[in-house]
Amino acid sequence: MLQIDLSGKTALVTGGAGQLGRVMVRTLANCGADVAIHYLSSEAKAQDLQREVEAMGRRSMIVRADVTQEADVLAMRDAVGEKLGAPQIIVNNAVIQYNWTSILEQNPEDYESQFRSCVLHNVLMAKAFVPAMIEAKYGRIVGINTECSAQVLPGQAAYVSGKRGMDGLLRCLAKEVGMHGITVNQVAPGWTISEADRDAGGDRDTSGNYSKNVPLKRRGTDQDIANAVAFLASDLAGYITGLYMPVCGGAVMPGI
Repeated sequence: MLQIDLSGKTALVTGGAGQLGRVMVRTLANCGADVAIHYLSSEAKAQDLQREVEAMGRRSMIVRADVTQEADVLAMRDAVGEKLGAPQIIVNNAVIQYNWTSILEQNPEDYESQFRSCVLHNVLMAKAFVPAMIEAKYGRIVGINTECSAQVLPGQAAYVSGKRGMDGLLRCLAKEVGMHGITVNQVAPGWTISEADRDAGGDRDTSGNYSKNVPLKRRGTDQDIANAVAFLASDLAGYITGLYMPVCGGAVMPGI
């Protein structure tokens, strides 16, 4: 029977204390990985999550950083390396939140924030962590994209521009580092049910407007996303790189 076994591996999840990130952290730990949990402002949630991971018998730590600032990312690299060792698995999940509106009304600063948290975030993480992967001749990089990159619906422009830039960057990175045994892939969630949705009773598509266009006729869950991340982080996906993987029940289906 196939199993996702990450024993002996160390993972770092940016935005690890967030809604989707915390389920990724738990899932990677359940698969055997030690996990560094990145956060920017949710220190208490990160601490609670660290205790959960350690209760599973895994090593864990929390680390604060602004992933759009090179000095912060380098300091995070050094802190993680000192306590857990250089991570073999990097999950770039953190993103800056903003209010969506039309292109004509969107504040230009929102485009800059999405560039910084989607593109520059991935650039800085690569510069900081890939050299150790090259030396080890092994690595797994998973970027969290979005179905919006394929939907390109009204009001999504700033988010889509950042995530499409991220897509291009990570495809280039996949070609640059593949010779070193490093894979670079993306998971693209749809409209996903998270802990916050469940707590607020919003774990359904009450209007039906979204689900009716999803072949599987439901919203995805945070665990669906984490499962895909764990797969791409594992040796089961060792011959997969450059992938944009929608996890959205078929709401978007990239063509060939």
